Amino acid sequence: WKENRIHQIKKNIDKMLVILPFEKAFYKKWNYDVDYVGHPLVEVIENFKYQYQNNHQDWKYEKTIALLPGSRKQEILQKLPIMLEVSRYFSNYQFIVAKAPGIEDEFYNDLLKPYSNVSFVTNRTYELLYHSSAALVTSGTATLETALFGVPEIICYKGGNISYQIAKRLIKIKYIGLVNLIMDKQVVKELIQHELTTENLVKELKAILENKEKQKQISEDYNRLKILLSEGGKASKNAAKIISEATISGQ
Repeated sequence: WKENRIHQIKKNIDKMLVILPFEKAFYKKWNYDVDYVGHPLVEVIENFKYQYQNNHQDWKYEKTIALLPGSRKQEILQKLPIMLEVSRYFSNYQFIVAKAPGIEDEFYNDLLKPYSNVSFVTNRTYELLYHSSAALVTSGTATLETALFGVPEIICYKGGNISYQIAKRLIKIKYIGLVNLIMDKQVVKELIQHELTTENLVKELKAILENKEKQKQISEDYNRLKILLSEGGKASKNAAKIISEATISGQ
């Protein structure tokens, strides 16, 4: 949205490197050539998995569902209570909330108290995703991180009604999740606003935990996503090469 900002970008930016594949096509329609280098999260997450696997870290839960409800209290209060109710229908799983930095433990303790199979972790989001069978995730970068860990997910979004109605009119995109936006199709289910209910979450979570065809589709799409975001190598190396060549040529 607010596409007219492109004029200031063209005026002030000599060379732009982008990390999402659809950005190149977006800028091209404004006659501005940018370089797509791949996404740095691919490298970050692969490094984490390699190091974590070789450290043989223990995880005390056999079956885990990750809950990533966001980083601000207001958005957490909109979504987490709905996510927590889902835990009552999956008593054989441990639901674990990825605690946002800067928010006190008491805030989560009060919300989690009624649920016997729910807990939270602090500064261990990647470790949580590494061990999770599925995840309920607020839209944002976390949806992409979850996909790169290969975890089937449901994207959850719910905001204030007025804010949602304004955003709906301003932002003209088919999806809100980065995974779906990048792949330009619904790879993972999005439950938005009034669709984000406990009943719908239970239904969709059962599908990604039990439906083999659904699991296969998600896994195949995740593999394609990773290849697309890798762009033939590491984003940092690709970026360094382009910057070096531009500097040498005097661009």
